[in-house]
Amino acid sequence: MTTLLARAIVAFCLILAGAAHAQDAREVALRYAGLTLLGDLVVPKGKLADGPVILLAHGTLAHKDMELIEALQSALAERGLASLAHSLSLGLDRRRGMYDCAVPHRYRHEDALGEIAAWVDWLRAQGAREVVPLGHSRGGNQVAWYAAERADVAVSKVVLLAPATEASAPARAASYRARFGADLSSLLATAQALAADGKGKTVIDVPGILYCSGAEASAASLVSLYGPEPRRDTPLLIPRIARPALVIVGSADTVVPDIAERVRPLADGARVRLAVIEDAGHMFLDFYTEDVADLVVEFLAEPGG
Repeated sequence: MTTLLARAIVAFCLILAGAAHAQDAREVALRYAGLTLLGDLVVPKGKLADGPVILLAHGTLAHKDMELIEALQSALAERGLASLAHSLSLGLDRRRGMYDCAVPHRYRHEDALGEIAAWVDWLRAQGAREVVPLGHSRGGNQVAWYAAERADVAVSKVVLLAPATEASAPARAASYRARFGADLSSLLATAQALAADGKGKTVIDVPGILYCSGAEASAASLVSLYGPEPRRDTPLLIPRIARPALVIVGSADTVVPDIAERVRPLADGARVRLAVIEDAGHMFLDFYTEDVADLVVEFLAEPGG
């Protein structure tokens, strides 16, 4: 039997097993800092208190309904794990879908920490006894930052899926110029001066920000996303995470190609584990989603959490 056929049969059996168990799947809302945050809660047959709840955080400018996040929720449910996938507000009320580049960017990278904390509190209020944050890409860095500095007592373990790393200042400037054809240092100097003067909410025209060209952004947003901040570099945060952490990477990831090399020296097999999925890219779609879910199940079954 070929490997591909065997994987297909296993995946089909998991689908049948999942279909055989009733589950509660619904959108939920949470008021936070004057905004309504949206999340998708999936609970296989049982209650939130019956086991760990996986709290899923998406990547850059993405959302809870993106293909990877939905696939992960389905794969986790097939394995009996409850999950909550939430969309970061990015400063917008009831945000859905990818961030609209025409809308001024008024959020900060670190705003995610407060929203992750709010969802952990919400899950505890619903009866969850154990929460395991899982973040992908930029969301992986935000989950690591949260776990290093603000983790609730209910957080037992942490999963980082292709978490973001941070380039040096010269490399960031070179990348910005290559993408948007502009000098990042002068833009950043303007934004930093405004922020230092208490005018961080001032919106300025910028050649681009993240994936958006010809955008508008607040000075605070530009400083948060491009200014000096070592905590945007996930490997520097990992030693500060007190909980057991699993870092999952794809061997064919071209978005964060250095993550496995940088995490490997930190992975002691106990508090920090590293798993490399061969041939997986940055998005872990199709059978690679099943691999991620299997690794999460194995990690949760291990002692230490």
